[in-house]
Amino acid sequence: MPPTSSKSSSEESPEAEGQAGSRRGARASGRRSSLHVTRRRLRTRFLRFTAGGRWTYQVRPAVRRNLRWFWFDGLFVSATDAITVAYLPLFVLALGGTRAQIGLMSALSSLSATLLILPGATIVERWGRRKQIVLLSGKGLTRVALLALALVPLAFAGPTAIAIAIGLGVARTAFAYLGVPAWMSLTADIVPLSWRGRYLSSRNMAMGLARMIATYLVGQLITRAGDPTGYQLAMGLACALGMAATLSYAHIEEPVASTATQTTDQGRRVGLLRHLRAHPDFLAFCAAAALWNLSLNIAGPFFNVYLVEGLQASAGVVGTLSVVSSLAALPAQRLFGPLVDRWGPRRVQLITGLIIPLMPWAWVAVRAPWHVAPINLVAGFLWAGYNLASFNFLLTLTPEDRRPRYSALYQIVVTAALAGGAALGGVVAERWGYTIIFVLSGIGRLSAALLFARFVRRPATDESSSVDDETGS
Repeated sequence: MPPTSSKSSSEESPEAEGQAGSRRGARASGRRSSLHVTRRRLRTRFLRFTAGGRWTYQVRPAVRRNLRWFWFDGLFVSATDAITVAYLPLFVLALGGTRAQIGLMSALSSLSATLLILPGATIVERWGRRKQIVLLSGKGLTRVALLALALVPLAFAGPTAIAIAIGLGVARTAFAYLGVPAWMSLTADIVPLSWRGRYLSSRNMAMGLARMIATYLVGQLITRAGDPTGYQLAMGLACALGMAATLSYAHIEEPVASTATQTTDQGRRVGLLRHLRAHPDFLAFCAAAALWNLSLNIAGPFFNVYLVEGLQASAGVVGTLSVVSSLAALPAQRLFGPLVDRWGPRRVQLITGLIIPLMPWAWVAVRAPWHVAPINLVAGFLWAGYNLASFNFLLTLTPEDRRPRYSALYQIVVTAALAGGAALGGVVAERWGYTIIFVLSGIGRLSAALLFARFVRRPATDESSSVDDETGS
């Protein structure tokens, strides 16, 4: 038979090869297009989330950019503060400090803040450049103090090292509070009033996540590096994260029409005491805040110290327990953000404020480090709602034309109370132990919450609730 004429599969016709190549090219092009679309969607969602949510498309692009940079600022600030709050007292302890000295550092920090807040408000009223004030003080000099803290053990030892570390810790707080009036005033202009609850809850979620990660990782770092090297590395890392926050804040564009500078001259013609008498809700809010913060700081500086001294916990364990609190705050932000906008900040602050006093009382029953985990779980959830509501309520109570000075007065009350609480707590802890300060702190917090419930009312001009039907800002 003659051989059969046939072609192998590798001997396709040019037309077939062209069709196959076209199909492969189309598939590759489709995959590239799909990947491009996915990346665009992820980028859009990320930008939307960092600006505060889907609602931000209802505001001007300039406002949205400010919200986004303010979000990143909060992210890095939270990580910085998490490290210093959790580990600076333990750093002093590692250098040889005592409970009384830790209490003294907390008291002096609050006292220095009290002395510098009002000058900070005066600077805002006279200079008006709020962003520059914040960058120079709270986001400038504080970073220098953190870097110096990291270098202390390299040059000093013994009582000298302790004294310098305490001094730098106090200076860091003082510089931060010098810029608080400018920061408060600018924040009120950056974040649209009708959406503050939703935006700040989104921002606080990111801050809580950053706090959780930073506290845990730095705790592990300190445990592995040992004393005092681990604490030096922690302060250096806090400085680096703080600089990232400074760079983020520097990208914010300060609104041209600033209520802080527009009405200053008119505001100065009205006596401050006369002006305050016209705002009784603000005065009652300050009185409740004074008792609340006094009670907080009776025990506040000593929780982690008790874990290390009384329960023999390592820095890693302290960090892990702090993570529990931060983890609980994440779903709380999702819950409380819309509630603050819908119910109003007063109701949310009242509900959480009546439950929080139970937390220090629960510490009386703690016998092992892991016992703190459920306490921190509940406390983290409640504090997320309380802080969000309290900050929103303060912005609502402060008149626009005097917001820097009113916020300064409020912070003076708070920091003076914190100083008194820390000093009292240090003495009581040194003489009678930790149990007494936990009990006293709970009693004081409950008394402050009842004072708030009785005398603090929502002003008639409160626009922070019932915004579900709004279409823009």
